[in-house]
Amino acid sequence: MAEAGAVSAPYSLGLYEKAMPDLSWREKLILTRECGFDYMEISIDETDKKLSRLDSEETQREILAAIAETGVPIRTMCLSGHRKYPLGSHDPEIRARSLEIMQKAVAFAERIGIRIIQLAGYDVYYENGDADTRRWFLQNLRTAVEMAAMKGVLLGFETMETPFLDTVEKGMRYVAEIDSPYLGMYPDIGNLKNAAVLYGTDVARDLEKGAAHTFAAHLKETKPGLYRDMLFGQADGHTEYERCLTVLCGQGVRMFTGEFWYHGEEHYRENIENAARFLRGKIDAVLMRSGSSD
Repeated sequence: MAEAGAVSAPYSLGLYEKAMPDLSWREKLILTRECGFDYMEISIDETDKKLSRLDSEETQREILAAIAETGVPIRTMCLSGHRKYPLGSHDPEIRARSLEIMQKAVAFAERIGIRIIQLAGYDVYYENGDADTRRWFLQNLRTAVEMAAMKGVLLGFETMETPFLDTVEKGMRYVAEIDSPYLGMYPDIGNLKNAAVLYGTDVARDLEKGAAHTFAAHLKETKPGLYRDMLFGQADGHTEYERCLTVLCGQGVRMFTGEFWYHGEEHYRENIENAARFLRGKIDAVLMRSGSSD
């Protein structure tokens, strides 16, 4: 398959880090390029191993060296560590930890060259939400956006699998409340389709509500009730790629990340190559119809 860098396209397609096995940084970036993607999205999840990246000077030096050697950037960060340490927790120590993670993530992004940090749209995850968790979430979100603004890093909400923030419309309420150019949307179109089925709404109409505030989008296969661990184009998948991409491209969105997971498959490289072909085919078709393919 041709390397992504050899193909001129009016958009960037990223590969989610968890689609690959536990390779070196250099190997991950080379695999990203060779399989047809333009950049890698790094994962900072709730595990100690991933969170420790924010503190490790050695790890950050290794990442920068790998980027310099391969020429493949890491442009986005999926910051799901707030699931365990949420901004809206009832526990003040957890809320303090959430802001510490946020500050370190912003500093990490600035150093590595990451443009967008994708925020998990949870007030809490392992606790029951209430008026207090929503109030603390908003309060700490303001602080998080100030942190990002100081470093010129964008924060974009991922639309999740829980009712707190599972649609663009819900995310935009916080975007409007904070009213900062550094807070917007980074929706997951697979999650959005599941929400549309749940609520009896239209996924494309929901995406339209993020106009001028959507920085990028996760492209992911889902089906009713299942939010992950599917491959692109499965017969029972129901993500509406072209309808969603038509809205997103019409809004000027040009960064997309393919989100899927590696689970020990020997043929993981083939899965990654197939994902790149599938997603580029969908994006290219939409841009060609709109006359934006040049």
